[in-house]
Amino acid sequence: MIEKSTQQFLAEHPRLKYSFFGGKGGVGKTVLAGAMAVQSAQQGKRTLLASTNPVHSLTSLLDQDVFGKPTPVTGVPNLMAYEIDTRDTIERSKREIREKISWFLKFADIKTKAEEFVESATMNPAFEESAMFENMIDLMFDDEYEVYVFDTAPTANARRLLGMSSVYSMWVNKMVKSREEARSLRELLSYSRRKEEKDPLMDYLLNLRKRMGHAKELLTDPELTAFFFVTLPEALPIAVITRFINWFTEFGIPVGGVVVNMLIDRQSVADDAPEFVKNRVAMQDEYMDQIWKTFDGGVRALVPLFETEVRGVDMLKRTADRLFAGA
Repeated sequence: MIEKSTQQFLAEHPRLKYSFFGGKGGVGKTVLAGAMAVQSAQQGKRTLLASTNPVHSLTSLLDQDVFGKPTPVTGVPNLMAYEIDTRDTIERSKREIREKISWFLKFADIKTKAEEFVESATMNPAFEESAMFENMIDLMFDDEYEVYVFDTAPTANARRLLGMSSVYSMWVNKMVKSREEARSLRELLSYSRRKEEKDPLMDYLLNLRKRMGHAKELLTDPELTAFFFVTLPEALPIAVITRFINWFTEFGIPVGGVVVNMLIDRQSVADDAPEFVKNRVAMQDEYMDQIWKTFDGGVRALVPLFETEVRGVDMLKRTADRLFAGA
């Protein structure tokens, strides 16, 4: 039995503003994030449903183009949807990196061209995740909506994405320390006692540290933020989120609970149903026993396998009804 439903969890967290949905690929994260956003908008809250998954699927889910900018969702007042386009952010980041590296090379009297360093830095696969993180926290900092619901990448990527605030903070602290040591040494060795010129790189690092500190505050506040894990009643999705729930807890990101998706309704399975269907039901029963034990008290909702794919606002509303069903 569900000890605390999604509805009860939200009632206990009236200030909840940032909800994230994650899990193994293919478990229905986008659908459940959409259902949460629809429910919020129907309650009269100005809501943004945003995708931080590089492989976007909100446009397909909603049957309307929401790529590149927040777009009103047809049929759901108060709801905007947005598939984040990282290309502009990546180009802006490249320009900023080029500028900062140029300043650093000038500061260190190194003649190498900045472009070589920029190419090396931006070829890193994590660069796109970094750009996506910047987009995400920009949305959070703009604070234009009452509720934000994020459809994240598969859990391993979401782990890196949401963990970037802490990683950035550690990196920036080390950079600031190194920068201060370099400046002190330079001043010590300088024959001139004139005032050291303004240091744009240090200003950038200090601003970035402040920005990351604020992001971490928001992402680790249990009254404002919750990460919901989506699983199927199958071995691999359960194993994936079991590992990552522990990691998110250790990282200080509040876990809202677990949603079980695509559960076959036993009552709809007739005695003369095909053996394949009966076997699937039996398999799901076994894994549901495991889910109740593994996520003791953490299951928030059981969402059925519908007779048709979840696509469009009407199906999202049906899904929301099940996501917010009582315990």
